[in-house]
This record gives sequence, C-alpha cells and structure tokens, in this order.
Amino acid sequence: ARIYCAGPLFNQAERDEMTAISDVLCEAGFTVYLPHRDGMEFRLVLDVLVQRGYAAPLAAHFLHAAIFALDVYQLAVECQAVAWNLNGRVPDEGAVSEAAMAWTLGKPIVAYKDDVRSLISGRVNPMLVGLVEFETKESIGDLPPALKTALETEIAVPTPIGKLPPRMRRAVADGRRLWQTMQQTDAQFDNEQIAEVVAELFAPTSSVG
Repeated sequence: ARIYCAGPLFNQAERDEMTAISDVLCEAGFTVYLPHRDGMEFRLVLDVLVQRGYAAPLAAHFLHAAIFALDVYQLAVECQAVAWNLNGRVPDEGAVSEAAMAWTLGKPIVAYKDDVRSLISGRVNPMLVGLVEFETKESIGDLPPALKTALETEIAVPTPIGKLPPRMRRAVADGRRLWQTMQQTDAQFDNEQIAEVVAELFAPTSSVG
C-alpha cells in the first residue's frame, strides 16, 4: 500500500522527523508519498517561472495552486492511507486539512504524537483526534503495524473520480497531469518541464510580464 505522510515540513527538524516516519514505513514494506521529497520544490520551480517573465507574487500564487492539486491527487487517488504527524505547538494546518480529506474519503489514518504540548487541558483537540478514533501513537515504530491493521480491518472503497465533489475532481485532474509529467524519465528533477506544465494549467492568461 502507498501511504501519504502528512505533517509539518517548515524547518529542518520537522523535515527530518517526517523523513524518519517515511523511512520506517518503507522498511516495513510500504511505499510512501512525502510531499517535500516527492513533490515539487517550490523555490526552484518559482525561479524558473520568474525567469519566464511571471511576476514573483503571481507565480507564487499559482504555484501554490499547483502544489495543492498535486497533493490532493496523491491523497485522493494514489495513496490508500495516511500517516499523520500531530507534533507541534499546534498541529500543522496543511496536515489537518489532508487528514480531514482522507477521513471524508474513508481512508485509514494513523496519527503519531509524542509532543506534550496541546491546547485543551492536556488533550488534543477532539475535532482532530476524532478523525483517528481518539487514539494516537507515541512511537514512530508503532506506525507500520497500526497502518497494516487499519488497512486490513477498515474497508475503504476507492471513490471513483467522477463521484468526487466538483472542486476536488478538478484538483485531482490537474494533480494527475502534474504527476504524470513528473513520472517521466528524470522529469521530477527537471524544473523547466514542471514549470511549463504548472504555467499551462494554473497561470492566468496574459500574465507574463
């Protein structure tokens, strides 16, 4: 099964922890989607778009739309379950959104948290842990067996793309196009090629300066 790794990625310590989660899952036989490693590198694609004549604020705006579409596609179509890192003073906002989408789609979610900080009398917000049946794992090593059990016991019937809500369906279609481009030989590291597809799908018309 392919696992979406959701969690904070905004400093080196956070990225290292997410990589550690990914490594443990891979060692257990899963494949994973780790956004900061397997998706686009924002800064490099932005540089290409600016070189092509897009104003930096505009390019950043539609590049964010592209990243959103790519991650929604991975979550809705490519991945069968989610490993959710809840660590942080508050849980990462993007990961919260991803977990909520996965829950709505009926995909198994296993949450990890060993951070004692929380918001509500020593407890995690019930609107978050409710998505994982009010249970979190305190060790990264507990994630693989919990995911295996969840995948075996939770019958998640994939939602046909045509049955998805219209806005999610559009995001999935655009994300699929981006991912197909990135899966071509070496295209994941070809920021020129990625920028071309991003601009084609997301740039407003007549927006090159």
